[in-house]
Amino acid sequence: MADRQPDVLAIACPDGSGGFTRLVYRQLDEESDRIARGLEGVGIGRGVRTVLMVQPSPELFAITFALFKVGAVLVMVDPGMGVKNLGTCLRQAAPEAFIGIPKAHFARRIMGWARETIRINVTVGRRIFWGGHTLAQIRKGPDTKFDMAPTAGDETAAVLFTSGSTGVPKGAVYSHANFAAQVEILREVYGIRPGEIDLPTFPLFALFDPALGMSTIIPEMDATRPARVDPTKIIGAIEQFGVTNMFGSPALINRVGRYGATRGIKLPTLKRVISAGAPVPAAALERFRTMLPPDGEIHTPYGATEALPVSTIGSRTILGETAERTARGEGVCVGKPVGGIEARVIRISDEAIPRWSASLMVAPGEIGEIAVRGPTVTRSYYGLAEATARAKISDPESGGFYHRMGDVGYFDEQGRIWFCGRMAHRVITDERTMFTVPCEGIFNEHEAVFRSALVGIVQGGSVKPVLCVELEEEARGREEETRAALLEIGRSNRLTDGIETVLFHPGFPVDVRHNSKIFREKLAVWASKQLQAMPLTAGAR
Repeated sequence: MADRQPDVLAIACPDGSGGFTRLVYRQLDEESDRIARGLEGVGIGRGVRTVLMVQPSPELFAITFALFKVGAVLVMVDPGMGVKNLGTCLRQAAPEAFIGIPKAHFARRIMGWARETIRINVTVGRRIFWGGHTLAQIRKGPDTKFDMAPTAGDETAAVLFTSGSTGVPKGAVYSHANFAAQVEILREVYGIRPGEIDLPTFPLFALFDPALGMSTIIPEMDATRPARVDPTKIIGAIEQFGVTNMFGSPALINRVGRYGATRGIKLPTLKRVISAGAPVPAAALERFRTMLPPDGEIHTPYGATEALPVSTIGSRTILGETAERTARGEGVCVGKPVGGIEARVIRISDEAIPRWSASLMVAPGEIGEIAVRGPTVTRSYYGLAEATARAKISDPESGGFYHRMGDVGYFDEQGRIWFCGRMAHRVITDERTMFTVPCEGIFNEHEAVFRSALVGIVQGGSVKPVLCVELEEEARGREEETRAALLEIGRSNRLTDGIETVLFHPGFPVDVRHNSKIFREKLAVWASKQLQAMPLTAGAR
C-alpha cells in the first residue's frame, strides 16, 4: 500500500491538544522499517513471542507492522481483563519479549507477569527502574529498506486472547494465512476499497486498515469503555474527516445512535458501519440508521476470536424481516456463511468430539452447536492442549478440522444461521432446555427493558429459570409494574412459560472489550444471592 499510495493518509491520532498527529503510508512504512531493524538488533526476531501493550497511537501501528516484518509472534491481551486474568494469560503465552508503555512495565514488574520467560524489554516512553531498551533507542539507525522475514502461511503470526466471557481467556494461535484470509474476506464481503476512511473504535480492528488501504482515524475515547464514549467525539471525527467506514461495538452503536437520533444528526459520508461482539438490538440499529445516507448500512458479522468472520447480515434485512422473528423467540439471525467458511450445526454435547462424522449434524431448523471450518479459523489455543481438544474436531478425510464455536443455533430455510446463545448458558430444568437468546428476545420487546438475561439458579436440587432485567433509564422506579407485565408476557409463550421470577439489576456485568457480552455467570451468582435474601412468598416474584 505504501508503494501504491505513498502520500495517502494512513493514520490520524489525537495529539492531546485538540489536533491530530498524521502519518501517510510512506511514513508508516519507513517508521515500521526503522523499528523492525532496531527490534532485530536487540533480539526480537522471527518466532519470538512478544507482548505488545501500547495505547491506540501511531506507535501501536508502527510497532505492530515492525513485529510482522521481523517475523515475531505478536501476543495481544486486553489490559482491562483484570490483573488475575492478565497474569494467567501471560503465563500461558510464555512471552520472551515485552513492549509496552511505562504503566504496563510497572504493572509487569510489580505483579511478576511472565517473569520466568521475558528476557527483552522495550519501553514506549520513559523507562524507569525496570531496565531494557526504549523505543527511542530502538528507532536509531539508518533509514534503509528493511528486508522482511520470509514467513510461511502456516507459521504462527500472533496469539490473540479471547474476551473470557465464559471463563479464563484463551490464546488463539493465528497463522499468517489466517490473517491474509481475513483481509481478503473483509475486502470482498464489505466491498472495502483503498482510499476509504475508517473510524475504528476497537484497536485490534484498526490494525486491518493499512492492509486494506484505508485511512485510520483514531477516535478520542477510552477503548476499554465504549459504552461510555462521548458521542460528540465520534460524530465530530466522522464529520471532520469524511469517514466512510466505522467499526463499533453494540454498546457504542447504542450510545451514539441515541444521541444522534434525538438531535436529527446526519452523517452523509458514512456508508458502512460494522458492529460485532454481541447481537445488536433492532432498536439500536434503527436509531443509528437514521443518521446514515440512503445507501448506508450497518453490518453485523458473527464470529469469535478463534474464527472471524463466520457470517454477516445487514440492517436492511434485520429491520425488514428477521427482527420480527427475533421478537417471537426464534433467536437472532446472523446471516449466511461468508466465502470460504463451511458452517455446520451438530448435536449438543459437553464432551470432546475427537473425530468428524456427518452423523454429528442435526436436521435444518433444529438447535445444536455451531461448528465451522475455513481459512480464517484458528487451529489451536497456545499451550492449552485440553482446551484445544475440546474445541476442535479433526476431519481426517479432508486433513482439516472444525472449530466448535461454543454457541448454539440452527439453519433456517434460506441457509442462514440463527444464533440462540452460548452453549454453556443454556438453562436445563426438570422439564426442558431453555436457550438464552430466544427467550430474552421475547422480553426485550417490552419498552421498559434495556436488556435481559436468562440464568439458571439451583434451588432444592432443581434448576430454576430466572430472568434478570436491566431497565431503560426512564423506566427505573416502575419495577413492580414492569415485573407484572414481563411475567404475563412470559406466560403467553411456550418458550418462556416456565419463568416465574424476574429480578432487576442496576447494570449488567459485561466484557471490557465490547461492553456488550453479558457475564451471565456473574449475574447468576448475583441472582442466587438475591433469592436467598428474599424468601419466596405466595405467587411469583
